[in-house]
Amino acid sequence: MRLAAQNYGKQRVRVLKVLRTGARHSVKELEVGVRLEGDFASSYTAADNGKVVATDTMKNVVQVLAHRHLEEETEPFALLVAEHFLARYDQIEKVTIETRERRWVPLEIDDRPHEHAFRGGEGTPVVRVVARRDGAREIESGMVDLLLLKSTGSGFAGFPRCEHTTLPETDDRVLSTLVEARWLHAERPESFTVTNLAVVYAMLRVFATRYSPSVQATIAEMAEAAFAAAPGIDRIALSLPNKHYLPANLKPFGEDGSGVSFVPTDEPHGQIEAIFERS
Repeated sequence: MRLAAQNYGKQRVRVLKVLRTGARHSVKELEVGVRLEGDFASSYTAADNGKVVATDTMKNVVQVLAHRHLEEETEPFALLVAEHFLARYDQIEKVTIETRERRWVPLEIDDRPHEHAFRGGEGTPVVRVVARRDGAREIESGMVDLLLLKSTGSGFAGFPRCEHTTLPETDDRVLSTLVEARWLHAERPESFTVTNLAVVYAMLRVFATRYSPSVQATIAEMAEAAFAAAPGIDRIALSLPNKHYLPANLKPFGEDGSGVSFVPTDEPHGQIEAIFERS
């Protein structure tokens, strides 16, 4: 038997830090995952723990470094954690740090809502940092669990039909999706926060303001807008499941629910994904 590959680490290390600036506070809450790869084969093949960094140590490192260094931006902190393990342990060849952020946003009063685009929650910011001993570094930012819906401005028509096709064509439907977007920084920006907000806002603007002939077309337009908003990113991966809202059949009750009443369905759902690279 041959050990073909291995990695291990600590997952779901949770930290919360209150950032105090005078009377104004902000709250930073992260769930952090640490994964190590390197010279750990003897722990599998010879029951030798001499090179195994305890996962409890990983948890403590995350919590201590968060207390000392975590600020508004997650990416520098994740890179710091990765660099710590490479500097401390020679047997490590690659460190992967992944984070999910629970965002605590101050309440806004008198905000101006869009006419027909809605946002269910604030989404979950995520970060993935990969640091290798040869000096290679990758920093990826993203947003997941971003629930979007627009009640018009979407359609789907012109698709092939066969004996199994029952879906009617439409130029006006409800479009809802749970966005997962991850973008790779080609270079470290002056501000991750500014860059990431620009990417998300650009994509939200596309979703809200442009007519969607298909989820595929909308994904492409969102990616194009992200590249325009953030010149320092060179790759973006997007996943937009189509969360179907089907027209309710109220005809048996003498009602016409067209364009007004819908039945939310969780499954089955369409799954549309794409990766775009800057030309």
